[in-house]
Amino acid sequence: MAAMHLADHGADVIKVEHPDGGDEMRRWGNLKDGVGLFYKVANRNKRTITLDLKQARGQEIVRRLASEVDVVIENFRTGTLERWQLGYAQLAKDNPTLVMLHVTGFGRTGPRATSPGFGSLTEAFAGAVYANGFPDRRPLMQPFMFGDSSAAIFGAFTIMVALLHAQRTGEGQEIDLALHEPVLAMLGPMVIDHDQLGVVQERSGGESPHVAPRGTFRTRDGGWVAASGSTQATFERICRALAAEELIVDPRFVTNAARVENIHDLFAAMDRLIGGFDRSELLERAAEHDATIVPVNSIADIVVDPQIAARQNIADVPDHDFGTVRMQNVAGLLSVTPGRITHAGRALGADTAEVLGALGLSEDEIAALARDGVI
Repeated sequence: MAAMHLADHGADVIKVEHPDGGDEMRRWGNLKDGVGLFYKVANRNKRTITLDLKQARGQEIVRRLASEVDVVIENFRTGTLERWQLGYAQLAKDNPTLVMLHVTGFGRTGPRATSPGFGSLTEAFAGAVYANGFPDRRPLMQPFMFGDSSAAIFGAFTIMVALLHAQRTGEGQEIDLALHEPVLAMLGPMVIDHDQLGVVQERSGGESPHVAPRGTFRTRDGGWVAASGSTQATFERICRALAAEELIVDPRFVTNAARVENIHDLFAAMDRLIGGFDRSELLERAAEHDATIVPVNSIADIVVDPQIAARQNIADVPDHDFGTVRMQNVAGLLSVTPGRITHAGRALGADTAEVLGALGLSEDEIAALARDGVI
């Protein structure tokens, strides 16, 4: 996914997969006609080739590729590439400006350096799961790839930092990124609060220990909205939208600190007030009063939302299996060099012949590699 972000902005990304079935992500999640849909998102804009890295000829081809590229991204367990003579020290001999990103569960150093780790496990390890959920129930893992997705963003960012350094100095480098580290970085003040005050943030069902109100509320017709009033002005606008200006002067709610202290009373009042409106009516009132209340959207709501459409946040993407598929677009609108998606994830090995041919291999050599299971 880090490479996906780079490909979205024009990088020529070559994804290397094993000839026997390829990346397991091809079979993750929902399938259509036996084709994994999430693979099409995470591997959009990439070329795909097959190589068996356990075979000497596969390793040699990787070394040749690495001598010509700017970046190598890998997520094998620590030490695997080194055993295949594909570690950074070997690859950088022929390409001293090379940037190499290692993504592992817990990093390449420390007592867990060789431990297996997936995004969901590292979310738990890094503290995000402990604080997520309700106080009287088990901690909750996110139902989407929070750890992997955040690591992808940090990975793409650190690659760009390293490339800028290489451009300025001619010096390449390795990036050692553990999946747990971006999650830990996103915990806000948890570390400093514990360091200075001994505070451990517990599960609160979505209520924030820092600001109030912040939560979800059900409307009369069974819909859901989210409200957040982190400043005094926004809290007062919410109250006006709810026709409840008496809450503004209620001693329990006159400051953010008071509202946090009396959060259960505040939520009880807001549950009652919001439960008196249909969702569409409440959202209209929120717009009139510039109140910070929004719908809690399902994905079905998102794909027809006018703001999402205006921002072109959902893209129609050409795909070799299904003609056109829709997926999240590139995030962020650059005024001069906007990113774009040219195609969804491609069939296994679709670009092998083209890429190996560009490396100088003949048709006969490529055919021999195929016969021997190297590609």
